Amino acid sequence: MNNGHEPAKDQEQLKKNVLSRLKRIEGQVRGLYRMVETDRSCRDVLVQMRAVDAAIKSARTQLLKRRLGQFEEMESSGASEHAEALKDLINDLSRFMDE
Repeated sequence: MNNGHEPAKDQEQLKKNVLSRLKRIEGQVRGLYRMVETDRSCRDVLVQMRAVDAAIKSARTQLLKRRLGQFEEMESSGASEHAEALKDLINDLSRFMDE
């Protein structure tokens, strides 16, 4: 399932993307703190909270993509190891996609 890139390189890029998103989220949360501290309107705070929620969802999606990408790296491993990892992934997806 190689799309022309090396899986490890793709995984590293996904990691960088997630870290970048988390830094932005951190800044957004600090902004939220200041908004509440300075008595900004509830509507403005809620709009910003929605943006933070969307950013977290995006980061979570990127992490799940990274997790899925690990299966590319496992292609050469044994079937039982692969089956156990797939079971773990299904559990992770069930838990995190419902949020």
